[in-house]
This record gives sequence, C-alpha cells and structure tokens, in this order.
Amino acid sequence: MMSIVFHETTGTFHLYNESISYIMMITENRQLAQLYCGKRIHDKEDFSYLFELAERPMASCIFERDKVYSMASIRQEYPVYGNGDYRHPAVEILQKNGSRISEFRYGGYEIIQGKPKLAGLPALYVEADAEAQTLIVTMRDALTGIRMELLYTIYETGGLLARSVRLTHAGEEAVHLTRAMSLCLDLPDCEYDWIQFSGTWSRERTPRVRRLEHGIQAVDSMRGNSSHEQNPFVVLKRPTADEFQGEVFGFSFIYSGNFQIQAEVDAYSVTRMLVGLHPERFDWKLDAGEAFQTPEAVMVYSDCGLNDMSQTFHAFYQKRLARGYWRDRERPILNNNWEATYFDFDEEKLVTIASKAKECGVELFVLDDGWFGARRDDRAGLGDWVAAKELLPNGITGIADRIEGLGMKFGLWIEPEMVNKDSNLYRAHPDWVLSVPGRKMTHGRYQYVLDFSRKEVVDHIYDMISRILREAKVSYIKWDMNRCITECFSGAYPADRQGEIFHRYILGLYDLYERLTGEFPEVLFESCASGGARFDPGMLYYAPQCWTSDDTDAIERLKIQYGTSMCYPVSSMGAHVSVVPNHQVHRMTPFHTRANVAMFGTFGYELDLNRLPEEDIAQVKEQVAFVKKWRHLLQFGTFYRLKSPFEGNEAAWMAVSPDRRTAIVGWYRILNTVNNAFTRVRLCGLDPDCLYHNSISGVDAYGDELMYVGMQTTDESAGVRSEDTDLLQSMDFDSRIYVLTAAEG
Repeated sequence: MMSIVFHETTGTFHLYNESISYIMMITENRQLAQLYCGKRIHDKEDFSYLFELAERPMASCIFERDKVYSMASIRQEYPVYGNGDYRHPAVEILQKNGSRISEFRYGGYEIIQGKPKLAGLPALYVEADAEAQTLIVTMRDALTGIRMELLYTIYETGGLLARSVRLTHAGEEAVHLTRAMSLCLDLPDCEYDWIQFSGTWSRERTPRVRRLEHGIQAVDSMRGNSSHEQNPFVVLKRPTADEFQGEVFGFSFIYSGNFQIQAEVDAYSVTRMLVGLHPERFDWKLDAGEAFQTPEAVMVYSDCGLNDMSQTFHAFYQKRLARGYWRDRERPILNNNWEATYFDFDEEKLVTIASKAKECGVELFVLDDGWFGARRDDRAGLGDWVAAKELLPNGITGIADRIEGLGMKFGLWIEPEMVNKDSNLYRAHPDWVLSVPGRKMTHGRYQYVLDFSRKEVVDHIYDMISRILREAKVSYIKWDMNRCITECFSGAYPADRQGEIFHRYILGLYDLYERLTGEFPEVLFESCASGGARFDPGMLYYAPQCWTSDDTDAIERLKIQYGTSMCYPVSSMGAHVSVVPNHQVHRMTPFHTRANVAMFGTFGYELDLNRLPEEDIAQVKEQVAFVKKWRHLLQFGTFYRLKSPFEGNEAAWMAVSPDRRTAIVGWYRILNTVNNAFTRVRLCGLDPDCLYHNSISGVDAYGDELMYVGMQTTDESAGVRSEDTDLLQSMDFDSRIYVLTAAEG
C-alpha cells in the first residue's frame, strides 16, 4: 500500500509504502523539518516529539528572547545558509544587493496521482498514475518573490523516493542561483560506512569504503560528464550491514554532467546528505518570470543489505527509467570491428568480418570509428558525418545493405559532440567550439567540444545524423564521447550567463538524444564515453545500455561489472569478448572465461572471428547459442552478487527468473591453487521448496540446500587429480556457468 498523508493538526507529512516511511513537519517558523526516514512504521497523527531542540553554546537563534530555536539544531528538508544554520545549504541565491540570504516559508501543498515529467530532463516515470503519488510542497521567499516547489515521488512498491526542486521567479529583479541541489537528507546520526565508486579510464566504479567521520566528504565531477573518476552514486550503510542484511541508503543522481554528492557530519553527529548539480562553475540567472528545474535525485532505503538496495535500483532503472522499444527486449549479440581493425579497414574487410560473425550466429555487426570524412586516424574528420567514399564506395546505405543481405543488422559508431580542427565543420564554424576568447584551447585525443548550449549547433548535428538514419538501414548507434569539457565558455551568451554553460550543454545533449530516439524509436542506442565516463542514470533514459569500460579483459571486468551492479542493471552493461593478449592489460585468459564474464551484460564480440582457431570458433558457436537461449534471464533476471572479486581469489554472481524456477550462476577464480580447501558458494533468491537440477554436477538439490548449505564448486585444485576422481579440471583465470532448472516432478 502506498500513501501520502498530511496531518493538518500537527502539520506533518508522512509518505510510506510497504518498505519505507518518510516523515517531515512544518515548523514554528514555517519551514520544513525532517523527522524520520527509514523502514516503514505505522502512521499516526502526531510525530512532533521527534522534533528535538536544545540550547547550544554559540547558537544563533531565530526568535527574540529565545535561546533554543536555532536552525543549526534542526534537521531540515531544504536548508539555506544563514539564519542560524552554518552547514552547507541546499540552495543559495545571489540577489541584486549582493546578499545570498533567503528564507523560504511554507506556502501549501498538493498531492497528485502519478509523477509529473521534468521539462527537458531525464527522470523516473510511471506507465499508470496508480503506480505512484507525488507530493509537491510550495515554499516562498517573500523578499525576492521566488517560489520553490519541492517534489517527492513515492511508488507503490520499493524503498525508493525520487526528489527534485523547481524554482520560479515571481519577483521583479533578476537573481542568480549559485546552488540548487536536488536532495537534502539530514540523518540523526553518523554511524555509517560511506561507499563511493571511484576509478579512472579502464578501471571504473571500484567500491571504496570508509567510515563516515565528522566534517565533509564528497564525490563530484567538474569534467562536464559524470566521469570515469567518480560515479553519481553513493551508499551509506551501517557498519554491520553487508550484501544480505542491515540498513543501507543509496543515493543516485539522474544526470550526465557536473555533480556533487556530499555528506557533512556536524558536531552533534547529524549527517547532512546533499545530492545535485555541482555548485562550482554553476551560476544560473533567473529573470522575472523564469523557472529552473533541478535534475532528479533518487534515494533507496533497504534494511536487507546491499543486494536488496541494488535490486530496487535495477528494477526502477530498467523498467521506469529506460524507455521505448528496447526497454524490455533481449539485446542482440553483436560483433564490433574496433579492436579487430581500428582505423585499418575498407568495405570488403568489414563484410569479411561480418560474414564470419553471421556464420557463428551473431546478429548485429557494428562499424566503429573511422568511416567518415577524412578520418584515417584520431586527428581528423570529427564533425563531418558523411561516409568516406574510398572506404565505403556506396556510403553507409551500401554497407548497411550488404550487412542486411547477410541476414544481420547493422550498427554505427558516432561521436556527435566533438570536432577535429582538421574537418570541414571546424573550418566553417570555428566559433562552434567551447573556448575562451584570447585563451589557448586544450585538446583531448586531438578533438574539441562542440558548444551544445547553442541550438543551432545541436540542430546541425541532428540534421547530419538523422539524414543517415533515414537513408540507411541502421539498427544500432554507439554514441561516444572521448574527452571531457575544458574552457567552458560560449560565445553565444553574455558574461552574466557563462555559469549556465555546463548545464546548458547537458540540456542540449538531452535534446539531441530526445529528438533522435523519438524519430527513430526502434534504433538501439548505446552510450559510451571512452568506456565508462558517462555511465549514469541520465544516459539510461535515452540509451538503455552503456559501454561499461574500454577495458575488455575478463578479470578486470569482474571488478568493473561487480562495482557497476551496485546501482545499474545487467541489461545496461555492454560487455564483449575480445582477443588475447588483451589490448589493455596484455593478459592471456581462457576463451570460456572471457565469455562467461561478458554473458552477464549485453553480450558481443570485439574481434575478428576469422583470426580464431577452429576450436575457438566452436566455442563461439556454443556461446552464441547459450546466450540466445538464456539471455532474457541473464539480462533481466533478479541479480545477486555472491562473492566479491575485491575480497578474495574467487567471485560469483547469479541471475534468478521471476518464478524462481531457473537460475544461472557465474563462478570465477582468478589464480589456480594447489592442495586447496573444498569450496562451495551459497546461492540466493531460490525457492527453498523447489528441487533444482545442476547443469554441471548433475546433482539435484532443493533450493534451501543450495542457499543454506551451498553449491559445491570444488575442483582439482583441492588435490592431485587421479583416474578415480570426478573433480573438474582447473586453471588460472577459470570460470564456470551453472544453470539450475526446476527438476522434473
């Protein structure tokens, strides 16, 4: 049951469903105080006793002749700096007289069925209004005339709350928003571990765990994208919580640009979580009558550990963030030519690679970088989205027709946000690049960032890409971004609006995505930014899958995909089998392990199958057949992390069907051992009363045994192999895929 209740006699709001309660109260000074956020509790009229105050030394108080009522002591919904609160605020407004002080007072509320769309921004949605309720609380600052609407959406099921803020300037003089966060949550204590997901190119989203301490800790990006270095996702968990038990809060930001997620612990151990646009380099001018909508932040609460929190994110991001034709469809098995050829290809070579892939059962061939303009290396061509005739004599239409003639679909790589100086586009419009007049421009990979804050730039790129999609049989687009934003200045805006450019760029990006996905709804878009530099919820709204990392090594991918799964569903993770030695880490891994890792993602190959020996081709055919049979379960089943690759020599995860009658377990060991212990892994999510058949051992076991005793994974590493043993062979970088199916009868 889901409900939003307002108790008028006590001025208390209670949002709840079967998993979560969120309670706040109108205070004596007409602001909003946070009373409780956590496991569902019974509703009642009065929770005001949870609002606690005490006289504090050095406190600055609101009311004359009162030494108790200080905003520094109050857990607030959407705080401002000043008026007694010295902690970091959720909003800050620079006014004409130079003041940044504001005071938003409660002005009313509205409860609506469903969930309103956020103009120009990705956000969670509903398919039927009965799925959710939204509370809109109005606050007003009398002096500036600014009206603030706090939006809270709770769904019928799941411990999830979606939040955003809309600010409308109903006053007369222009103001500047210098901070506009999407979520503030003041928790009553700081007994948490903080988990962030950090990295860099080719080692994205590594969980980093530390105790929450007094002071400030944060993750952020000021790179113009969500970044390889930090992900817009943070977890607070109780120190005793783990994958399967304990209280956990997850905070995620549905946005693809500069962000900040911050925890501030004050002297009294209150923890203030702030999630939103990074306040550095942000300055949004609001003229009279204008409005500003913050992106959406999502909070998930669970008292059943990290797996349960992740499964909530997976369910919503898979079904109520991703949209359209491909949301629920099994993703095609693809072959990408990038690591097979890099820039060294022509049409005949591509068709030869595609023909072998078709022979092996692959469904989609993807042409990567190098097909357009003067693009023979990474120094030229970006911006000129016209096929190079010397490589593709009949253009994209011709190569697409030939691939379709093989019985496959055709896909194409683009990087529409970028330009090389050596391009017709740059020569015609050098002013279309983000750059500061009179200053040097930095390049990344010899390329520069187009000014997507300008509509005419976005329109031009839309015209070029849409023309290709209208004329050619393109079924898939890989949308890349291979550098971050520097010199973020636009010649199209005056000085007092330059602080808007980072955000306006992202709005332009979203506009381009919206137009292309709207006109070509059956094209499968995969986002990419040198791998995982823009693996964020904002992208999933437009592209239901993302290239997880440029690192295709199976052992590295165990860690990358494990960390990614903390927030993002398997159906969103692009994962491919590549050659050995691996092109990033030069490691030799068995062919079966490369596939067994990539199967828990949107599966494909990043190589030329013609170069493989026949024994590997036989494996490819078996892998393709296996994925085709089980991909719906692999991509859309309930995903459980079982053993972490960050904590030992083994890793394991599994996917379970909705009816719990089928499960697929991935088991991985990094290095082989000798004379090792007997091993087993405890499974999750099974029906305890169902008898399961094990595809490898042939043993039938009930779900309760597999979950509480465990599934045996012992192999010959536990002892010397002899003729009278049936132990499995073992090797370095080993893996197995176990299929568990309900036994007959």
